[in-house]
Amino acid sequence: MKPIIGSILLVAAVLLSTGAQAQWQWLDKDGRMVFSDRAPPPGVPDKQIVKRPGGSRAGVPPVNVDADQTVQPAAPSPAAAGTQSAASAPKASGVDKDLADKKKKVEQEEAAKRKAEEDKLAKVKADNCSRARDAKASYESGMRLARVNKQGEREIVDDLARATELQRIQAVIDSDCK
Repeated sequence: MKPIIGSILLVAAVLLSTGAQAQWQWLDKDGRMVFSDRAPPPGVPDKQIVKRPGGSRAGVPPVNVDADQTVQPAAPSPAAAGTQSAASAPKASGVDKDLADKKKKVEQEEAAKRKAEEDKLAKVKADNCSRARDAKASYESGMRLARVNKQGEREIVDDLARATELQRIQAVIDSDCK
């Protein structure tokens, strides 16, 4: 029991310590990088916020640190600027292709599963139909039939039992032989 409690305490300590990490990063008015677990003051513009809680980064260009430890924004490369505008551009079609493909695949799997169940049910009905027709032929043949009762004794089927069984068999044929 003690190892379990120790494991739980260890997991709790790890989870609590991850919340103490700096979650905000921004450039102050002097160009220095500030790390904090609190949001920047209201006077800091969004373009100077480098990192927000949850790991999301704002659209701030990369920064360079000078020899005197001041932070200067780096000049964006033309290739990087092109990729940022292409990545931030909305999709033209308005439809998420991956989501549509996954939805289509799930629908196909469900349709295949329904088809398999219907095929199985059709096979069972065909088997029941075949057995009922064979039993009906036996009961209508007029031959003397015997069956075993609940006590394990053999008894001869009389006319009333034969007629009752023929009605039951006909109901099975009507429901399963279509």
